[in-house]
Amino acid sequence: MERKEVLRKPEWLKIRLSHTDGYSNTGDIVREGLLNTICSSGRCPNQCECWARGTATFMIAGDICTRSCRFCATKTGRPLPLDETEPERVALSVKKLGLKHCVITSVDRDDLPDGGAAHWAETVKAIRRHNPSTTVELLIPDFDGRKELLDTVIEAGADIVGHNIETTERLTPQVRSRARYDVSIKVLRYLADRGQRVKSGLMVGLGESDDEVIKTLGDLRSAGCSIVTIGQYLQPTLKHHKLERYVHPDTFSRYKSEAERMGFDFVASAPMVRSSYMAEQALMKDKSE
Repeated sequence: MERKEVLRKPEWLKIRLSHTDGYSNTGDIVREGLLNTICSSGRCPNQCECWARGTATFMIAGDICTRSCRFCATKTGRPLPLDETEPERVALSVKKLGLKHCVITSVDRDDLPDGGAAHWAETVKAIRRHNPSTTVELLIPDFDGRKELLDTVIEAGADIVGHNIETTERLTPQVRSRARYDVSIKVLRYLADRGQRVKSGLMVGLGESDDEVIKTLGDLRSAGCSIVTIGQYLQPTLKHHKLERYVHPDTFSRYKSEAERMGFDFVASAPMVRSSYMAEQALMKDKSE
C-alpha cells in the first residue's frame, strides 16, 4: 500500500494553545445552550484565541451535513430533524456572551424542502429580539441557487451575508460535494443585487496556482463581493483532499494587495485566516470610514 507523503508544517503555522478563563466561559455558555460551533466541528486552529476573546461562530441546523466536501471535518450523513428551540437558544447565548458581532453558519440540509432557510431566518430574528445592538453576519450554504430560499434569508435582515467559494473553479469538482463554482458565483451576485454586504472566502494549498487564486478573486469581485478571506488549507485527515503546499506569508500578502487593487473593501489574507476570524473588523472598518 502506497504511503501518502505528509508535508512538514512550517514555523509560521505552529500555534501555542492556551485555555484561559475567557475560553472556559465561552465553552460553558456553548455547552449550556446545547449548541454547535464550527470552531469545534471544523477543528478551527483559532478556537482557543477566539473563545478567549468571547467570540464563537455558531453552527445551526445540527452538526451532521448532507454533503461530504473533501476539505471539511464536519460530520456527514443523515441529519436529525431541526430543533425549533435552537434559534432562541442561540440568541440567548449571544446575549450571555455579550457579543457586539455574531457569526452564524450551518451544515447543508439538502434533506429539507427549503434547505433550512426558514430556520436561518428565525435564528436571525431571535438574535435581533434579544440583542438589538448586535450586528449579525451569516455564512450560508448555496441553497442550490434557489432565489426564493435566498430571499427568505435576506429578508431576515443580517448585516453581512457570506457564502464561501472555497476553492478555484478547476478544483471545485474535486473538493466540493454537490456545490458548483458557477452556482456559488450566482448566489453571491444575487445577494449583492439585493443590496446585501457580501462576503466570501477561499482556501489555498489544495493544488491551485497563484494565477488561479487571482482569477477567483476577480470572479468574486465581479459578482459584487466586497469582503474576502484567504487562508491556508489544513488537511483534517488522510482521507480528506491532499494538502499540496504550504503557502508562504509573503504570497498571502500578494493576494491581499491584488484583492485591494481590485476594489475589495476588506481583505483578510494570512495562513491562519478562516472565514469568521476577526469577522467584526470588516464592520469596524466600514464604520470608521
